[in-house]
Amino acid sequence: MTAQPAPDGLEVTVPEALAGTRVDRAVAMVSGLPRRVVNELVAAGRVRLDGVPVRSRHDPVGRGQVLSVELPDERPAGPAPDASVEFAVVYEDADLVVVDKPAGLVVHHGAGHAGGTLVDGLAARYPDLVRSEHAWPDPTRPGIVHRLDKTTSGLLVVARTPDVQGALSRQLQERRAGREYLTLVTGSVAADDGSIDAPIGRSSRQPTRMALTPSGRPARTGYHVRTRYAAPEPTSYLDVRLDTGRTHQVRVHLSAIGHPVVGDARYGDNVARRGAVASMLGAGRLFLHATRLSLEHPRDGTMTWESPLPADLADVLDRLGS
Repeated sequence: MTAQPAPDGLEVTVPEALAGTRVDRAVAMVSGLPRRVVNELVAAGRVRLDGVPVRSRHDPVGRGQVLSVELPDERPAGPAPDASVEFAVVYEDADLVVVDKPAGLVVHHGAGHAGGTLVDGLAARYPDLVRSEHAWPDPTRPGIVHRLDKTTSGLLVVARTPDVQGALSRQLQERRAGREYLTLVTGSVAADDGSIDAPIGRSSRQPTRMALTPSGRPARTGYHVRTRYAAPEPTSYLDVRLDTGRTHQVRVHLSAIGHPVVGDARYGDNVARRGAVASMLGAGRLFLHATRLSLEHPRDGTMTWESPLPADLADVLDRLGS
């Protein structure tokens, strides 16, 4: 599919391969614009099918329809290669890179983070990510398939081509990828094993937070208790498995059952935020680590990577066990 210049932007005839695709996704592919910008264009009537403004970003496109996009005056800037950004690589090949992200590093550009992010470091180490021929769905986040919060450490995968990004994203959407975390939560979790199955969406009262809501997207989290600690206050060390991948899923689900992640200033209670165990963590650090990642490699079958608990978190456990 090749987009042609139009007087007010881009124009493309929808091929069979894209028939039935949501219009926001199709526009993102054609224009290289982030989905949030596409949504703004749809709302402003600047996306048309056969000359008629699209009314909903969820509308499907049909084979042979003419999709036209009136582009914004300014396109979002891509990453600025920055070799000073530090991160570990546990695996790399021509298709993907698996990164062990340190706590404190933001994954991609956003409000208040226009540089010094993981994508900037990746662009410096892997210049192929920012080649002009790559039509990334979001040029500000080239190759990013999923993300970790700034205060969370651990494994994430980065695609090196848009095709691989699409394949890996589908694995996550179809729940064929495996992601496991290690976390310390407040309180003594009663059952050795359990699961939380509750939809997650934006909080109606605080839109910057996620919450359990009937109108949210399905979300399921499984957990296993490794160790329970009694002092200086009750805490539980857990293995956590994501069956879905919603924003802040682990934090929201564990908080909802009364056991927020230690150090969680957003979803935690007073003990999680300011308790004796939380005080053992560095400023702005969550006790949450993405320890295991399993994916179907585009060429080499199922692959699994592991990351041990970082030294700062292991030190907390040592102090609890002493």
